[in-house]
Amino acid sequence: MTQVPKQNQPLVTHIYTADPSAHVFNGRIYIYPSHDLDHDGESNDNGDQYRMEDYHVLSLDSFDSPVVDHGEALHIRDVPWASKQMWAPDAAHKNGMYYLFFPARDREGIFRIGVATSVSPEGPFLAQPNYIEGSFSIDPAVFVDDDGRSYMYFGGLWGGQLEKWRTGEFRPDPEELAPDAPALGPRVALLSDDMLSFQAMPHEVEIVDEDGSPILAGDEDRRYFEGPWVHKHAGLYYLSYSTGTTHKLVYAVSRDPLGPYTFKGTILTPVIGWTTHHSIVQFQDKWYLFYHDSSLSGGVNHKRCVKYTELHYGEDGTILTIDPYPEDESGE
Repeated sequence: MTQVPKQNQPLVTHIYTADPSAHVFNGRIYIYPSHDLDHDGESNDNGDQYRMEDYHVLSLDSFDSPVVDHGEALHIRDVPWASKQMWAPDAAHKNGMYYLFFPARDREGIFRIGVATSVSPEGPFLAQPNYIEGSFSIDPAVFVDDDGRSYMYFGGLWGGQLEKWRTGEFRPDPEELAPDAPALGPRVALLSDDMLSFQAMPHEVEIVDEDGSPILAGDEDRRYFEGPWVHKHAGLYYLSYSTGTTHKLVYAVSRDPLGPYTFKGTILTPVIGWTTHHSIVQFQDKWYLFYHDSSLSGGVNHKRCVKYTELHYGEDGTILTIDPYPEDESGE
C-alpha cells in the first residue's frame, strides 16, 4: 500500500509504526520503524504492551512521491538469540553493506542489541547468530562520522532496563536515583570496522547544563530517558533524545561525538501518546524530523504512527522548536 506523505500526518495507515530511523541511501529516503501490533493487552511501565515482533522498511523518492512499504525485512523467529519485543531499530551503510541494528529480549528476558545485514537497504536482513557482545538496553542509533568511524548510542530507562546496568552488571532491582543525583545518560560504543561488534566496552555519555554541571535525575524537562539520536550540523554534534515523562524531544551539542554534550533546548513539544521517538536527516539541502505519536489510534500508546516535518536552525545553530500540531495540518 502507498500514499503520498504530508507534514504532520501519518506516513502510512495500513499498519501501526513507531520509532522511525530515517536515512538517505542512494538518493532515496529510507525509514526503519518499529511495527506496533494491534492488541488489547495490559499496558504498564515495563513496556509489556509493546509486543513488536518484526520490522518493515518504508521508502520514498521525495516528499511528493508515495511511501512504499517493502514488506517484512526481519522477524523475531529468524533471530536465534531473541525471545520477544523487537523494539526501535536503526540502520547504517558501510563497506558496501546495509546493517540493521535492533534491540530484543534474550532468552533470559534481558534486552540486548543485535545486528542483521543485507546487500539492499530494504532488506531482507539476515541476523547474526548472537547479539553484540557487551550490548544491553534498547534504542540503538548508529552515527557514521566523516572519518569513517561509527558510533552506537543506546539506552532507555524503565522498560529499557538502562538503570539496571548502573554497576556494569545487570541487577533486576536497582536503587532509585535521588532527584539531586546526576541523571543517567545514554551509552556510546565505537563499532568495529565490520560493524558487527564493539571495539571497546560502552561508556556513559555526559549531558551537562551551560555551566558544565550534570543534568539531574529530578530534572524531568531536560534529563535523558530514551531514544538517542546523533547528527552533525555545521561542525557540531547534536545529541537529541526523549525526556520521557514530560513527553518532549530535546537536544544537546558537543564538539566531540563522545561528549560531554551541553543541553540547549526543545525540538518537539509533547505529542499524543505517552512518549515519542525520532530521527533527524538531511535530504536535498533541507533537514527533516521524523517522529511518532498515537493520533492514528486515538491515543492508544502501543498503536502509533510515524510522521515527519521540516526542521529549521537559527543562525546560531540552535534548533527551532516544532509544534507537532500546527493550526494548518494539511501539509500544504
